[in-house]
Amino acid sequence: MELLGEKVDILGVKIDAVNLILACQKINHWIKERRKVYICVAPVSTIVECRRDQVYGKIINEADMVTPDGMPLVWLGRLRGHKDMQRTYGPDLMLALCQEAGLKHFLYGASEVVLERLQEKLKEYFPSVNIVGHHAPTFSQEVAVESPEIIDRINASQADIVWVALGSPKQDFWMHRHRGRLNAPVMIGVGAAFDFLAGVKPQAPRWVQRIGMEWFFRLCCEPKRLWKRYLIGNTQFLYCLLQDQVRRLTRQPNGKNE
Repeated sequence: MELLGEKVDILGVKIDAVNLILACQKINHWIKERRKVYICVAPVSTIVECRRDQVYGKIINEADMVTPDGMPLVWLGRLRGHKDMQRTYGPDLMLALCQEAGLKHFLYGASEVVLERLQEKLKEYFPSVNIVGHHAPTFSQEVAVESPEIIDRINASQADIVWVALGSPKQDFWMHRHRGRLNAPVMIGVGAAFDFLAGVKPQAPRWVQRIGMEWFFRLCCEPKRLWKRYLIGNTQFLYCLLQDQVRRLTRQPNGKNE
């Protein structure tokens, strides 16, 4: 368990040096403690957005766990000595926890159609999965304070985990804002996981994910929506990494790495 609690600072964002097994162990521990936490699943685009928006960066760094949802973050972590660090991807995290007996799940996000298909799929994969409620919020660009009626419904469900699929950064702001109002010990923001697991959007093949090219697969699937995130965002990330590496080298005597 040596990775538990260790973090990797990537351009000012603290990413937990975890893998899927360690993340699930920690989440189960928090559920048993009934400790209120929120977990962010961070791809490269989250790092870029945190650098652009300091408030968002603060929300991410205040999260109880920030998993590496992107192979570049995993590679950087391994280069810094965290050899067991692995990609901890939203859909994989959701599947891993839904198969665990006894946990109660509330689904928040997406549309009613997606939520219905998602529940069908999860029950097909795991017949004993306990989904205690769901809610499809009205789409809005802003992160609104949820109505007391919806908060009461989530609390009445006695969920252990509230899965939040609003997309980043919106889902992270939502979790930060509502942590004190919800009784569920764990909230996890999983982006497009609902769409992927429901079969509404195609997932990149595993080999594409392993080589760090899922961004290209998704760009090909949704070019109008994602071109800015990936073409501009990835370029910004690489540029900032280069700047950071130059700074590290020039700061060290004889050009030695930290």
